[in-house]
Formats: sequence, structure tokens, C-alpha cells
Amino acid sequence: MIITTTPNIEGKQVTRYLGVVTGETIFGMNMVRDLFASIRDIVGGRAKSYEEVLSRAKNEALAEMEERAKALGANAVLSVSLDYEAIGGSGSMLMVTCSGTAVWVE
Repeated sequence: MIITTTPNIEGKQVTRYLGVVTGETIFGMNMVRDLFASIRDIVGGRAKSYEEVLSRAKNEALAEMEERAKALGANAVLSVSLDYEAIGGSGSMLMVTCSGTAVWVE
């Protein structure tokens, strides 16, 4: 499966557009707060543990989107967009969403 932020793939021809696909992940912020409480690996102003949580959330959202594209018969997802949001009454949750166009390319 090819997943790209571009609207086309060089050297490939889109032969079928199969629809918009999405992926979502939501993490409770207390999980993130717990990570912050135990951070010992801040180097150069970077919070590696927090970055790992964001990366995991992004990867889970992309994997969900990929599965939905496969279910439609796609072998690629074009024009992928990622969004990160704090949600809940006091921003107590982190939501990562992604969307793209499921296609068949040859």
C-alpha cells in the first residue's frame, strides 16, 4: 500500500477512485501527563517520551485509514492529511485524525 501526501504518484496511473478514507485515534491526556511526570530524557528541549506518544497516535490513525482503504480494494491513498487536536472539556484528550483518497494505481 502506497500512502502519500501528494495528489499523484510519479510513474503511476490512477485507474479507479474508490472514495475518501479516514483514521482516528484518541488518547487520554492523563496518559500524556503520566509520561511528562516520568520524563528523564529531555535533551536539547525535546521531550522524547511525548514525541513517542504522538508518533504512536499518528501511526495508529494511519494504520486504521490503510485498513479502510484495503477494504475498498485500494492499493494506494493519495492526498493524505494529518490533524492533531486537544479535545474534551478541558482539552483532556489528544485526537489524531487523517484522511485521504483511496485509489487503485497501475
